[in-house]
Amino acid sequence: MSPQVSSEFPSVFFVFMALYLFVALVFIVITALVYCKIFSKAGFSWALGLLMLVPIANIVMFFYLAFADWPVHRELRQLRQQLGGTPM
Repeated sequence: MSPQVSSEFPSVFFVFMALYLFVALVFIVITALVYCKIFSKAGFSWALGLLMLVPIANIVMFFYLAFADWPVHRELRQLRQQLGGTPM
């Protein structure tokens, strides 16, 4: 390696690492917002979406979201029973 290349390497490495960390942070924030929105639309607390960023907890929350009785469905079922409609 020539002296000029070896002296530029740390600065180039720092720029690429800073860009990589910025993109990773943006991706994590967008992912968290999406999961928080999904949980809130399902009728759960939006904060449960943050658990999707935690390893192992994300698997548990995924199954919970898939198989739990959603508050939105529970409320819809109650309203249909009050109105005399067909239950879900």
